[in-house]
Amino acid sequence: MTLEEKVDQLLQLAPAFYEGANSAGQITGPLAGLGITEDNVRRTGSVLGLGGAEEAIAIQEAHLRHNRLNIPLLMMADVIHGYRTIFPVPLALGSSWDLDLAQRTAAIAAKEAAAAGIHVTFSPMADLTRDPRWGRVMESTGEDPWLNGQFARAFVRGYQGSGVAGEPYKIAACIKHFAAYGAAEGGRDYNTVDMSEWMRRAYYMPSYKAALDEGCEMVMTAFNTVDGIPATGNRRLMRDLLRGEWGFDGVLISDWGAVKEMIPHGAAEDERECARKAIEAGVDIEMMSPCYPHHLRELVESGEVDVRLVDEAVMRILKLKRKLGLFEKPHRYADPAAERNILLSEEHLAAAHEAALKSCVLLKNNGVLPLAKAAKIALVGPFAASSDLLGPWSCMGRREEAVTLADGMRAIAGSAAVTVAGCGAERMTDEELAAMLDAARSADVVVLALGEDSEMSGEAGCRANIRLPGRQLELIQRVRELGKPLAVVLFNGRPLDLHGVLDEADALLEAWYPGTRGGAAVAELLYGDANPSGRLTMSFPHSVGQVPVYYNSFNTGRPQSSPDAPVRYESQYLDIPNAPLLPFGYGLSYAEFRYGAAELSAVSLRPGGSLQLTVSVTNAGARQGEETVQLYVRDIAGDTVRPLRELKAFRKVALEPGETKEVRFEVTEEMLRYHHADLSFESDPGGFKIMVGPNSRDVQELSFKLLAG
Repeated sequence: MTLEEKVDQLLQLAPAFYEGANSAGQITGPLAGLGITEDNVRRTGSVLGLGGAEEAIAIQEAHLRHNRLNIPLLMMADVIHGYRTIFPVPLALGSSWDLDLAQRTAAIAAKEAAAAGIHVTFSPMADLTRDPRWGRVMESTGEDPWLNGQFARAFVRGYQGSGVAGEPYKIAACIKHFAAYGAAEGGRDYNTVDMSEWMRRAYYMPSYKAALDEGCEMVMTAFNTVDGIPATGNRRLMRDLLRGEWGFDGVLISDWGAVKEMIPHGAAEDERECARKAIEAGVDIEMMSPCYPHHLRELVESGEVDVRLVDEAVMRILKLKRKLGLFEKPHRYADPAAERNILLSEEHLAAAHEAALKSCVLLKNNGVLPLAKAAKIALVGPFAASSDLLGPWSCMGRREEAVTLADGMRAIAGSAAVTVAGCGAERMTDEELAAMLDAARSADVVVLALGEDSEMSGEAGCRANIRLPGRQLELIQRVRELGKPLAVVLFNGRPLDLHGVLDEADALLEAWYPGTRGGAAVAELLYGDANPSGRLTMSFPHSVGQVPVYYNSFNTGRPQSSPDAPVRYESQYLDIPNAPLLPFGYGLSYAEFRYGAAELSAVSLRPGGSLQLTVSVTNAGARQGEETVQLYVRDIAGDTVRPLRELKAFRKVALEPGETKEVRFEVTEEMLRYHHADLSFESDPGGFKIMVGPNSRDVQELSFKLLAG
């Protein structure tokens, strides 16, 4: 390869640059002004945001005609929670606490994407998220590093199977955004991140590492700074830690335009310096900025950049292409006929339906739910008949293919039983309000379908005010004044401030953005044809002023002694509680679960040994249901301060009415290790609390000691 061919192999562009393109795909940011020549395009190594098999085949064929060495393109896309069959957003899938389900959704997304010509997905996002103002919390699975890691592994297994070359219709996964992007200051996208290395290692890094341990093929750099240096040009982060310490030898790709963004960050004076810093940091693919093609050749020829850095980057890309089999089969699984049969297949739609059922979280119920099928229902609000249920990053999903809540409820109870009236999420006219109130007056029960337009979430969808937008709180109050039983369904991509919602509603179901079959699944839950089983993986704040608020926080030297009897000069707010409104792990059911007394098999644990915690769970209700039993641990005193509780395991238990099951957890010394001040990862002998319960707040607590080895 010539030096020009090597350099351009590191460039990724959108489809609009290529012969054969018919769609710009799912992309963000400006296309104009890159200064890319036709020769650059013909030598590029990858393309992102394709529109289907026909386009993928056409672009690849044209590229191979013009590429001197017949090196095929890698084709990538944001297949985040489905390709054409759209599943609930990742935050919702996290609320299922179902790793097998997450793996199946990723496998289906991979199958559809592969048939459409995609080789790599920019998923999963393993960023730890503690700030619901950040729009991209919908793309994460929550605020716990261990659980995020478990889901990241599951997604990677689903996308890649036993290996991208070993099974049909598998694609390569790309973990993102490395590193700590979820901690952007102020919950504002693309913003500064500043934290200690200890904090990163202990809480923000483990989920990325879990995905890499599962064999994830690619890593994407974050937009933010790490230790004052943009991640894309951060040699210590990428070369020393990711490649050196962790041994990652796969492909490292920048996020959209992030290489050139080192200039506005103030970390590079011009494109030339951006190119040098990115290649020295180990970035193999520059996505949608022209620093490499404009300057990398001259940097090598001047001796400022060792050509071996370029060769290493090219080799990693070529190895991935070879692993995917592109040299032998450049179109891979792209096939318009197969695509038509695979996309939105009955099997895939059934999985989307199941995922939506398991992702919804019942947050309150005073007996209004489930609805009686004979009841006259007023279904009102911005999401009553809205098809905006797919959520951000819904890839090739189409709103017209989504089942609305109105469609779902009428399919169960009949059209005559459900009166529908709607409005906009941000705009509600007086006439629309009057029509909704008229519908409510003549109903037995009112179902308010509320939430955020999907554009209010996702990338660049950050909000300082996380209450329901527009006049929706007014709508709740006006309906409440009618004295009707009131159930609220929320469609949103983040935890919200629920004041004026949780206190006014008789029942509240969090549906998130539930995907292509969302309306049908939510209707089944409302009518009791299915039983809610979701549990929150992000705390819902009492107020935006608490944010970030999360369950695994540290104590202080002056902890609050009593929320009910505040004492001055303790760590607390004067006007709101310290605790979130709804805690991590929380969720209700139509079943009623009761816990027996938890028992430990021993009060001490030796390294190499284990102890068992057992607890009986009984379904005391009249409905079959599924409980998620959660195990937490607290290290009483450590080398560094330890959280008040940390999730270590969970079990999902299905129980018939009146049935009791014993749930058993094994606790080992390995579960008690943590990052010390010197960044070593080990446990300390001493006292521990172990807790079990239905969520992070309502737990039984026992004690044991870890003995010295």
